[in-house]
Amino acid sequence: MVQPGDEQRALHLSREAIELADAGHCEAASRNLREAISLAPDSIEVQAAFQKVRGDDQSRHPLLDLCRRYVSGKDENAGKEAVRFLCTDGLKPTEDAALESLKLILMKRPNTLSPTQDDIISGLVRHNLSVRQLFASRLHASVTTFFDEIYDRGDGAVVGLDTVVLDPTLWPSEDARLHCESDLFQLFIAKLMESGHDLDGRSLKGITRLLAVDSEKLQHLVDDDSLDVILSSLDNRLSMDVRSQATLATAKYIEAAKDVGEQRFSKLIRAKVRKHRNDDLVIAFSATAAVFPVVPQMIAPLFLTQGFLQSVVSLLNRQGKSHSVEIALLELFSAACVDQACREAIDKYCTEWLSHILSNGSESGVDLAAVILAKVRASEKDGASGSNGKVQEEASNVHELVDRFKGLMSKSKASNLHNPIEGLAFSSVKPNVKEQIAEDSGFLKDIFDVLRTNISDTAMLYGGLMIISNLTKYPPILSEEQKKMSELKAYANATKGSVKPNPLDNDQHVTARCQAVIEAGVMPLLVECGKTSMTSIQTLLCKILLSLSKNPKTRGKLAQQGIVKLLLSILGTKSMNLATAPLNETIYHASHALARVLISVNPAHVFPYSGFPQITSAVRPLVRLLSPPETSSGFSVDQPRDLLPIFESLLALTNLASSPDDSAAEAIIRQAWSMLDDLFLSNNTFIQRATCELVCNLMTCESGIVKFADGSKRASQRLHVLLALTDADDIATRRAAGGALAMLTEYDATIAAVLECPRGVNLLLGLCQESNDDLTHRGIVCMRNMTCIASGDIGARARDAVRQVGAVDTLKGCLQRTSNPVILQAGMEALKPLVEQSAG
Repeated sequence: MVQPGDEQRALHLSREAIELADAGHCEAASRNLREAISLAPDSIEVQAAFQKVRGDDQSRHPLLDLCRRYVSGKDENAGKEAVRFLCTDGLKPTEDAALESLKLILMKRPNTLSPTQDDIISGLVRHNLSVRQLFASRLHASVTTFFDEIYDRGDGAVVGLDTVVLDPTLWPSEDARLHCESDLFQLFIAKLMESGHDLDGRSLKGITRLLAVDSEKLQHLVDDDSLDVILSSLDNRLSMDVRSQATLATAKYIEAAKDVGEQRFSKLIRAKVRKHRNDDLVIAFSATAAVFPVVPQMIAPLFLTQGFLQSVVSLLNRQGKSHSVEIALLELFSAACVDQACREAIDKYCTEWLSHILSNGSESGVDLAAVILAKVRASEKDGASGSNGKVQEEASNVHELVDRFKGLMSKSKASNLHNPIEGLAFSSVKPNVKEQIAEDSGFLKDIFDVLRTNISDTAMLYGGLMIISNLTKYPPILSEEQKKMSELKAYANATKGSVKPNPLDNDQHVTARCQAVIEAGVMPLLVECGKTSMTSIQTLLCKILLSLSKNPKTRGKLAQQGIVKLLLSILGTKSMNLATAPLNETIYHASHALARVLISVNPAHVFPYSGFPQITSAVRPLVRLLSPPETSSGFSVDQPRDLLPIFESLLALTNLASSPDDSAAEAIIRQAWSMLDDLFLSNNTFIQRATCELVCNLMTCESGIVKFADGSKRASQRLHVLLALTDADDIATRRAAGGALAMLTEYDATIAAVLECPRGVNLLLGLCQESNDDLTHRGIVCMRNMTCIASGDIGARARDAVRQVGAVDTLKGCLQRTSNPVILQAGMEALKPLVEQSAG
């Protein structure tokens, strides 16, 4: 929102800009205009000033003047000012000025201008159609000539080539565009093949961008030599930027070329391995490691080729001095662990070599070997078949690895933190390792500190959150049928060493680990994680929050540390409209965690009367839980229908409805009532009880009363259900139904509906005869309302109906049995009109 002071400042700057432009000071005028537009972008006067400064004489355009001074006078400040002009929202150069500015720069050879030329060109391409059209026409005339003219000006300028050649609106025909695109793609490959020319990855980025968009039309241009040079860019000794581009290019090519691409890739990798030259081995192992996670179904057979693992390990035993080959192979093993068969092969043929590296390798080799062994051992079932000594030895080995990772973490070397984090992420699937980590509060704090320090490193952050997720993950809830199936499978596989679930993973142990994680201070980290927009991070984060919120004893502390605000912010980023957004895993877990916390906290402490979060913002996600996820697109639960989220959502909504802020109750009635009608009839006692309690709390709101008292057929049906629930087996359900009716019978329309309901008055009188004081009180209040509050014809009918069912004797009996002053007072009030009428 524009502040009054900002607008006045913007007007002053715009007027000053006009004066400066008239005096020929275009650079100063440009600066003033940029600031004015940033302060008041929608101001008509500011826009008019820009138009006036721009003027009809394009030679006076601020941008053109800046580019002239940059090109002719080698004025670097003018060039940077031109870049700032192009980066300012609201300041768009005219087409003529942009075109002339580009021509000024292209008149000079790339090596005679500073790198600022790249930013100017990319800005012009981004803003102006005329510039893109010039690029297209020059490419159409001669792709090679214009490519050579642009390539050395910078990455941004080269991106302009891709942008133009991929935009069909700039070309006279699709054939012309495809011809230029093919030529450009081949020029990028030729540049990549020039030894030592592509250290910045510029040509590789061009190849990747074109393949990412148009791989189907370009894949036939990739031959063995082309693919070979792309694979060479996957060398683990190159920068991550170059390798990531090469990985994407390779993946897109293989995806488009299908069998031909897979065969060509395998052929090149095998040829390099057969040469036994260190550089070729590094490239082969690096390329395979990079592509493995992308197309594991293609790489796994290559990795599992008979004799491959034995040969490469024996090769390294002979050439152990080749550190680079060793590291490349270790990275390949680490990537291959994504496949179960590959893990088993590594375990079978390479464990001895990995153990040797663990004891005698370089620091980086030791870290990788430890991670690989952790991945392999993490996939082994606890208590698998074998001697008890074997099991204990494996457990000891895992603990040693964890101790090694903990030691690496304590060194706080940023370059080494990825490996211990990844190793712990895999090791912590073991129940005994979970206990080992959770019992070390100091180490937990170290992990949290490391992750907060490296919050922008998504790979490390995901690995760290996976550790926390493993520690806090509760066993799945199984239906009775699933429990029986599990028992049958265990019995059938008894000879294979199947065992019962590890007791360290039962609810009691998981709750203790969650408590330890909370006490170690995990919430500040999770709040920081909530700011990321990565789906994988947010999904994992919400699973953790759901587990942490399970224990009612820790919910208050979590609320104090901001879990409600965190969950609502996550839910707010998932969709602008939770009513229609698919109920995906992130929304489901976040909503369930929110429900759990809101059961146990005072809404007034969490939702202030002003500011964020507002109490109504919690209603929509809670209501979403009332519908089973199986019926919502985008997400299906892989467990049996779990009624717990529905039950806990109802409890949370009941708590919100008790807030003095009526907006919560109004929002619940508006958004949830159609589902409450169905849940009233649930055959699950807890769901029916929670629904009834929620409806009782909603009767303090006029909109809630109307649902039963508007005289409609649907309202009458609801009232019949509520009356029937006063006779339910569950005492808490009867109490809630009675409480709702005690408020509803304050209205003549409801009393009239009760009189129309068969046995309606009898059911209310039945509450009076309960031995429980709460139920008795509710019944007597209903009787008092019918005899005292109802007016006119409805009042007369109500008193007659109450008298006919023997209410006088029943009420007298209630008063004789109780000493509760509240019940006595209400009972006396209910009896008085009946006694007076009889006496009259």
